[in-house]
Amino acid sequence: MKHYNWVEPSRIDDSDTVAMWSETFSIHSKLVPLLWQRGIVTIESAEHFFKPSVTKLHNPFLMADMQKAVDRIVLALDSNQKILVYGDYDVDGTTAVAMVYSFLKQCNASVLFYVPDRYAEGYGVSLKGMEYAISERCSLIITLDCGIKAHETIEYVTQKGIDVIVCDHHEPAETLPLAFAVLDPKRADCKYPFKELSGCGVGYKLLYALCKQRSISIKDNLNCYLDLLAVSIASDIVPIVDENRVLMHFGLLKIMHKPHLGIKAMKETSGMFGKITVSDVVFKIGPRINAAGRMYNAKTVIELLISDNYDIAVDICKQINEYNISRRAVDKSITEQALALLNNDKHTASKKTNVLYNPLWHKGVIGIVASRVLEQYYKPTIIFCGEGDMISASARSVADFDLYKALEQCSDLLANYGGHTYAAGMTLEKTLLPTFIERFESVVSETITDEALVPKITIDAELEIEDITQDFYTQMLKFAPFGPKNMTPVFMIKELSDTGYSKTMGADSSHIKLILCKPHISNKSIEAIGFGLAHKWGQLQALHVPVDICFTIREHEFRNQKSIQLELRDIRASV
Repeated sequence: MKHYNWVEPSRIDDSDTVAMWSETFSIHSKLVPLLWQRGIVTIESAEHFFKPSVTKLHNPFLMADMQKAVDRIVLALDSNQKILVYGDYDVDGTTAVAMVYSFLKQCNASVLFYVPDRYAEGYGVSLKGMEYAISERCSLIITLDCGIKAHETIEYVTQKGIDVIVCDHHEPAETLPLAFAVLDPKRADCKYPFKELSGCGVGYKLLYALCKQRSISIKDNLNCYLDLLAVSIASDIVPIVDENRVLMHFGLLKIMHKPHLGIKAMKETSGMFGKITVSDVVFKIGPRINAAGRMYNAKTVIELLISDNYDIAVDICKQINEYNISRRAVDKSITEQALALLNNDKHTASKKTNVLYNPLWHKGVIGIVASRVLEQYYKPTIIFCGEGDMISASARSVADFDLYKALEQCSDLLANYGGHTYAAGMTLEKTLLPTFIERFESVVSETITDEALVPKITIDAELEIEDITQDFYTQMLKFAPFGPKNMTPVFMIKELSDTGYSKTMGADSSHIKLILCKPHISNKSIEAIGFGLAHKWGQLQALHVPVDICFTIREHEFRNQKSIQLELRDIRASV
């Protein structure tokens, strides 16, 4: 049974300011502090938050090398030079390739695309991909969602007379590749004010700058790709703040009302109708796009996303659905094997990390498996696979630990690595695996705190039963779209009692439906659903004490009737 630390909100004593903000923005007073918690502390910034506009994005030319990159693309367009659009095989990379390729096609460019094979070529800018550019007599390569650490392959193709523009958002090494232009907001010398763009987002800013320089209508010719960009932002788990929130807002509208045919086909084959949320994209569209690259070849995804024939798009979606079904089966099997290894290892409890290796595990799903293992054992997790001399891994980290910095301290053992604070990939010579496991455990043990190894639930506001109304829920939705750094609000209510009508649910009775009240304060009760919480509820009932609940609020529809429902995150005995 998992234990959580509840991080309760600070008390707000300035009731006059709360009342003023509440009236100004027509939101419940208990929602006002959510703005301040998200760093929105001025009336002007709150107005931008509640009224996002694509006309108020940051100037793309603030990004280092942007002018050079745009000038080089203009030269290629004016001289009819052949351009290769090269991208990673995940959702971020494939949406970026589809967007940039399609836009350049609109500009009548001579353009090709290339996505490496996950298994034959691996992650990043591959030698085979560069040879393809050479054989096709390309003059310019644009890399998307990769390239920031591809020093050798970029140097090789540059020596062959081909210019390279890198569009990436991953952490750079100490030196940049010797490309014609390197666009990455995380460059140490880059003054671009927002550092958390997705790879597709960096590609969008490049096209935005190109539109500015060529006097091309952004509204008519670029923002038609916001559905692809929204899929990238949601699936790559970048913070939904600043520009990402604006682009996500309008991208979701595009997905709902007039998406590209490939996205439309994917929506319909996955049963997505009506209002679309970030979660819908993350759990329904993203996995299907990723499945093609994991189980077969991501080129299929590009063909889907650039398709102008709906029947063909539907056929490709059906094929991708089959890949996704296969992916789920493989993912489930390997996750069960990984958890069994940990359950049977007497040293698991004493370690601060989990590093597992099986030569037969499928490379395409080890990232998913790492995430699932992390859910069960809350500690930095790395899953290795591969039968050759070089083995590959995906890593995932807990919320308060910088995985990337830990890997930097193991970099002398790694053939290569890359990623972010909480997720990374790497390759390693198999003979070095025992040394790496020991080093990684040592590095993490020396730097991680005990508190970081206990999952946290950050609570946005404390409510009373009477606060929870349809109007409150509607006002809460003004904070959407929700995602990293702007998560779905979590609320708490303290000192609740069972009405006697609560019950367990599910085939194995592991879930609960609670009907709770405050009998001495109000005659109103609330209903809450808790998945996997039946055992904890049983223990609390045996104590005969009031309980605190923390929860999110959602709208439940049954037989065309909508109602507000609480979804429990955790329950505990009241103090």
